[in-house]
Amino acid sequence: MVAPFLPMEEARRVRTLNALSILDTPPGDRFDRLTRLARRLFDVPIALVSLVDEDRLMSQVGWEAGEAPKEWAFCAAAIQGQDLMVVPDTAADERFSEDPLVLGDPRIRFYAGCQLKAPDGSRLGTLCVIDRRPRELPDADAHLLADLAGLVENELRAIQLATMDPLTGLANRRGFDNIAFHTLALCDRVERPATLLLFDLDHLKRINDELGHAEGDRVLRDFADQLLVSFRNSDVVARLGGDEFCVLLSSTEEEAARVPLRQLDRRLRGDDGQPRVTYSVGLAPYDPVRHQSASMLLDDADARMYMHKRARGQT
Repeated sequence: MVAPFLPMEEARRVRTLNALSILDTPPGDRFDRLTRLARRLFDVPIALVSLVDEDRLMSQVGWEAGEAPKEWAFCAAAIQGQDLMVVPDTAADERFSEDPLVLGDPRIRFYAGCQLKAPDGSRLGTLCVIDRRPRELPDADAHLLADLAGLVENELRAIQLATMDPLTGLANRRGFDNIAFHTLALCDRVERPATLLLFDLDHLKRINDELGHAEGDRVLRDFADQLLVSFRNSDVVARLGGDEFCVLLSSTEEEAARVPLRQLDRRLRGDDGQPRVTYSVGLAPYDPVRHQSASMLLDDADARMYMHKRARGQT
């Protein structure tokens, strides 16, 4: 078996998936209609929408194998080639002949997966149909599968419009609330810490008034980019609105959260050593007893941010 090589744009891909804030929703909530249709049209026992993060199957019909390791998953291979990957007989394909999903349940012998792409071009996963017997995929069926994948992409695009900030590409407030809810619930369940950082940029109104909104937008995009490279891919980075940004770090104590914060400060400095943009920030450690919601954690971070703002004379 030849394991697929994971794509170079993995970091961007995972950020896009996280910003959609659907990875932890119950499977099938959004895409069941299309997977049921695919199974009926192609007369297969299994059809699924797979978003390749840790191989989470977002909509599944006839699939009972659980989650497959990403390193040898069919869908992880499919997102690296052409738009459509067809494996007529997995037992005759050296990439998959020894795959546990071929040798054991659900005993995949035929696979056809069409890539699902985000508006920015990131390859998020596949719409795929699976059979337990070898078969071919005629050209007419390939076009039909591509049409169905287009419908799934339309659903993903609608989700993105509702949960992502169009200027920076980060999660917006709605997207952040969705992701933070699941992130904090997980930290609570496994008894791991979490820390929220709330940022308020200085002088954005003055920049807009004196230099124009195009320059203000550039400052916002640059700050968003620096947040993404300073913090981990697993951290939830969002623009809450206006000049407010936040980062939710899971499995991170408050003191440890200051390490990437210092890295951010270094990245924001220009060639002359002076910061290109300045901000006030509030750090709030998650307390599962005190914080019954992400909004309550945001309130604590907001109070600490205003303390920092007053100390800097920015009020």
